[in-house]
Amino acid sequence: MLETSARLLRLLSLLQARRDWSGPDLADRLGVSARTVRRDVDRLRQLGYPVHAGTGTAGGYRLGAGAALPPLLLDDEEAVAVAVGLRTAAGGTVAGIEETSVRALAKLEQVLPSRLRHRVSALQAVTVPLAASGPTVAPDTLTLIAAACRDHQRLRFDYRHHDGQESVRTTEPHRLVHTGRRWYLVAWDTEREDWRTFRVDRIAPRTPTGPRFVPRQPPDREAAGYTSWSVSNAAYRYRARFTMHAPASAVAALVTPTSGLVEAIDDERCHLYTGSNALDALALYVALIGVDFEVDEPPELVDRIRLIADRLHRATP
Repeated sequence: MLETSARLLRLLSLLQARRDWSGPDLADRLGVSARTVRRDVDRLRQLGYPVHAGTGTAGGYRLGAGAALPPLLLDDEEAVAVAVGLRTAAGGTVAGIEETSVRALAKLEQVLPSRLRHRVSALQAVTVPLAASGPTVAPDTLTLIAAACRDHQRLRFDYRHHDGQESVRTTEPHRLVHTGRRWYLVAWDTEREDWRTFRVDRIAPRTPTGPRFVPRQPPDREAAGYTSWSVSNAAYRYRARFTMHAPASAVAALVTPTSGLVEAIDDERCHLYTGSNALDALALYVALIGVDFEVDEPPELVDRIRLIADRLHRATP
């Protein structure tokens, strides 16, 4: 049987790993009686951990949110993952958290066992960041939008369009999507009565949020796919669909999510949806992917491709 202090740490780790535990399950995992579990839960409460108890003979337990952040017990892989995440955040697309991430990483590395500190340090020593230029987003904006999505609260905000014009939008937020360089909000626009995507770096939220709403049926595509289609198609004058004679996985490896949406037809073919304000750009883009294809739409793109093909043929005597 574990000593009391070690058992308390083990109990705390179990409570953090899963939302709900029954008394018998905890007793079985700790190798003690249900009575000992109850005493250990009381000790955790005395130490300031808000452990909530359910009713009934099973006596369920749940670790609640407290006034202060309790210590987190991480296994080896979780500790390395958090350290890598903090290093990534220090040079990421969320503004203002670089210094905070470095401070948190310093605290974590201070208590890491030497074997884990060596793994994290090795990663740092051989990794060189290639910072991508692009807009950043305030952490407060992200957390406010995320909370509105989670709690199903309407979100009003000032929105700056690509041409600099501004408008006030009232939305029912659905999901946040991160492409690696930009953050997008997928939401139902109540005035336009349709789904829309909004760049989060162009959003200035109006507080407070609310009222609550009943979630709608989401777009036909899941949030990431809808964002990919919206960013790569909806904003352009010409929207094209191609049948690509290659598996979806092979084409997706050649097309970024912000330049096209790939959907499988069968094991050997897929559809590629992409857009542009110029037919020539569409023709050259799909040709340079390096996969045989057919134009499904728009029909005027077929004539444009023939014209470009004739021009290229004449350039090679």
